[in-house]
Amino acid sequence: MSDTNSSETIWWVYLLECTSGRIYTGVSPDVVKRVEKHVFGKGALFTKINKPQRLLTAKPFPSKHEALKVEKQIKKMPAQGKRILASVWDSEREQLGLELPDLQQVLN
Repeated sequence: MSDTNSSETIWWVYLLECTSGRIYTGVSPDVVKRVEKHVFGKGALFTKINKPQRLLTAKPFPSKHEALKVEKQIKKMPAQGKRILASVWDSEREQLGLELPDLQQVLN
């Protein structure tokens, strides 16, 4: 894994669907480790209250700055808009032949 301060580090914007039906949006260079923190109540207050149940989607960005800009925009969206965005990102990822990180063991 590369240094998170490196200009070559990929940062992910990810959307988690929680057991409450709400959607959490976050950024991290390591989605698996970050989601693991959320699951164990160490990620964010939102995910302590709304336990994550599945990764809706995630998209890589070339810098932390870009990822944070996108995260800020997504957090302003209603849940339905986030679900539509997840579908768009999933279609883009499938066309590129990319897969989401496997979080089954973390979320179960």
